[in-house]
Amino acid sequence: MATSRTADPAARPAPDATLADRVTALIAADIRSRAYPVNTRLPSEQSMTEQYGVSRTVVREAIARLKSEGLVETRQGSGTVVRDLKVSDAFRLGLGAPSVDDDPARGVLRILELRRGIEAEMAALAAERRTAAEMTQIQQALRAIAAAVKEGGDGVQEDLAFHIAISRAAHNAHYTDLLGLLTRALHDAIRLTRTNEARRADLAAQVLAEHEAICEAIRSRDAAAARTAAFLHMHNTAARIEQADKDFWTGDSRAMARRVERASIAGGEGRTPARNRRRP
Repeated sequence: MATSRTADPAARPAPDATLADRVTALIAADIRSRAYPVNTRLPSEQSMTEQYGVSRTVVREAIARLKSEGLVETRQGSGTVVRDLKVSDAFRLGLGAPSVDDDPARGVLRILELRRGIEAEMAALAAERRTAAEMTQIQQALRAIAAAVKEGGDGVQEDLAFHIAISRAAHNAHYTDLLGLLTRALHDAIRLTRTNEARRADLAAQVLAEHEAICEAIRSRDAAAARTAAFLHMHNTAARIEQADKDFWTGDSRAMARRVERASIAGGEGRTPARNRRRP
């Protein structure tokens, strides 16, 4: 991998970091050192693949992480642009938490605890407020998860889309905003939970049944049942993670857990413009 312009030893990634970890850290350091000034556009994907000696996939992953940290944003007609660090506030989920090396499941469990209350009330509101079109979107999102898994995928994006569809049906844009801000952490957390659950047919069946229960309660406009189903889904997902054996927390799983532990909720990405938000 090519050398970054940054020479700050503090910005160097850990020795066991992935390529995406390393590229993210190097670009972030260049942004913070003003090698890329505020409001300037980052180089093209092709330029960065040549600069850092990595694939486009790695560059895209690094850019996605920089967006989640609030360091860059995508502007129509301008590409990926550096944000003003003074206004790029972020709530870092892992602050004050024990090292993920002590318990690799800890960061994932904290995300699930955070989601438990959010998802429960969001589902209840969706049951009360959803339109027929929104119900169709939720059902299509649920079917897409099964279709993705059948085709050999992990269903992560489809799982996220299912929950986003429910958030929109709640008719409170703050839920969709919050899920958008949580996307980086949620992506890794959902991938970890789905990877764990895919190892056993009984666990995969449990997840499918939990998703179907949420969907059916929303379809029936039963707010209490939707709240309970969503709460139990998050609770059971956490229990499945806690029961994962030590062999699961190696390699890619450990790397994802580390990212979840230090993930941040950054302003400026995933938000719905106020003029496009629907009122309840």
